[in-house]
Amino acid sequence: MNYYNEIKKQIINNEITKKVKDYSKNKSDLNTYYNIGKLLADAGKCYGESIIKKYSEKLTQEFGKGYTQSRLRYIRHFYEVFSKCPTLSDKLTFSHYCEIIWLDINQINYYIKIAEEFNLSVRELRQRVKNKEYERIDNKTKLKLISKEQNHLEDFVKNPIIINNINHYEVISEKILQKIIMEDIVNFLRELGNSFCFIANEYRIKIGTSYNYIDLLLYNIDFNCYVVIELKISQLKKEHIGQIDIYMNYIDKHLKKDNQNTTIGIIICKKDNKYIMEYCSDNRILSKEYELII
Repeated sequence: MNYYNEIKKQIINNEITKKVKDYSKNKSDLNTYYNIGKLLADAGKCYGESIIKKYSEKLTQEFGKGYTQSRLRYIRHFYEVFSKCPTLSDKLTFSHYCEIIWLDINQINYYIKIAEEFNLSVRELRQRVKNKEYERIDNKTKLKLISKEQNHLEDFVKNPIIINNINHYEVISEKILQKIIMEDIVNFLRELGNSFCFIANEYRIKIGTSYNYIDLLLYNIDFNCYVVIELKISQLKKEHIGQIDIYMNYIDKHLKKDNQNTTIGIIICKKDNKYIMEYCSDNRILSKEYELII
């Protein structure tokens, strides 16, 4: 087989398809790169790794930029990955796939899922990979993703949660931590997972004759429940759990409607105290570490 002529034919056919059927550009690109990747893999078996350099030079002469040795290796690896993995979405571009094809297969499937769900740009996907989002979800959640089990609200809350200190505060108090979060609330909500909406900070409630203030009150659309968040700059303490439990019960009594699920509480603390959480009887309360990024 003349592998080079077959590769050339794939490229020409793809250009024709994209001009005639603009709506199918992305699907045509992915199919073309998959087929070229297979041809490159087969050619490599016959002629060795040096064939990449040879084909790169010839393709560049005929079609111009876009066929560097590095890109051809990406195309070949694209085929090698997805010849073994059935998850190939034409909602993502080849540039999206270039960001994730060197990861392991479970990471690839995770990032494909969130890129589709949130319509991520290539830059946004790259940032999530850089922030090691997959590595920061619980191992139980990873197993659920593999077995395609139903997820719960807490599954996609990252640990640690990355909080961007965009204004470089040096002294961190609980008030300052809240201020930092409010200055970058969109990214903070993404760190918590899917479908979180901001309601208020310093949400005032009256318990007995005194007023108390919930650090952050959120709502999750997918799971149809309120979410109370308390911020602590110390390790988790038993009294923190008692405090947030009171706040959650208040929201359930005064805000929650009959068709809504019970309130979830999240304590964001400086260091996760696993001993206390292990013996915490209320499984609605989660404890997550935070990491300040300047």
